Amino acid sequence: LHYGYLDWIAKQAVPWTATDEYLEAWGALKNVYRKPATAATGSITFPGSSGTIPAGTTIVRGDGVTYTANASATVSGTSVTVAVTATVAGSSGNCASGTAMTLGTAITGIQSGGAAVAAFTGGADVENNTAFGARVIAAFQVSPQGGAKGDYQTWTLAIPGVTRAWVAPNGFGTGTVVVYFMMDNSESAYSGFPQGTNGVSQYDQGPGGVPRGVVATGDQLTVANALISLQPVTALVYACAPIANAINFTISGLSSSSTTTRNAIAAAISGVFLANGAPGGTINLSAIESAIAAIPGTAGFVITSPTGNIANAAGNLPVLGTVTYV
Repeated sequence: LHYGYLDWIAKQAVPWTATDEYLEAWGALKNVYRKPATAATGSITFPGSSGTIPAGTTIVRGDGVTYTANASATVSGTSVTVAVTATVAGSSGNCASGTAMTLGTAITGIQSGGAAVAAFTGGADVENNTAFGARVIAAFQVSPQGGAKGDYQTWTLAIPGVTRAWVAPNGFGTGTVVVYFMMDNSESAYSGFPQGTNGVSQYDQGPGGVPRGVVATGDQLTVANALISLQPVTALVYACAPIANAINFTISGLSSSSTTTRNAIAAAISGVFLANGAPGGTINLSAIESAIAAIPGTAGFVITSPTGNIANAAGNLPVLGTVTYV
């Protein structure tokens, strides 16, 4: 027992093996903090003839997850649409478009049953030890340089909801910095791609205090606004969502494979794209072949398309398209 406790102490004594609050203490030494959970948001439409849904009204999903109305909403025509936020932060608040919702309290003139207008997004769980630990270790390994390429990646990965980030110096011309990012958890309904429009922070100060570029919206604005206080004052930073580049595959030798095997192959290819994909980068076909070969029952397969390494245009991120078996 004593030796086990000593082993635990040794584990917490260094940042690369520390966990929980001890990992947070190590991170604090480098101003790296665990990303908190974020709440999902969305809009719900209820049929009705008259009446108002007051701000703060509780709305319940079929599995018991609750949402709160952000502001009052009044029936217009034959329905009312209200913007809501999940009561409890976390990925559990995300849901698909059309998900059934129920008013927590009956309101005269408004039917109690409604549905999500579009997918609810933005909900992310507290950063786990693996992801947080990777950022802590990176902070110890890489010294800040006041706006180097690595600094922008570090800053972006510290923003709640962001899971991957890439930086393109001078991406839109001299003096610009293009930050591409993904939100694999909070925007899972959209395959992790940020929802909004690309652009700069609303607080960017050009001549006369006017932003020097098109102001971003949605997730891109959140990232751009978070970076504005960290970046050098002369940099013009664009927060951008990568462009999905669907890659279709044709595989021979597995025409009689089971659905389970085919699902595993799709997951393996997506895993390679997740681990190795970068906007404008290249995916080695051999990495995909190795991932498929590790799946039981795939011996003898041949990828006939694509025939070589997968190169992506600037800003394009590979995603799995269709897989055809012949």
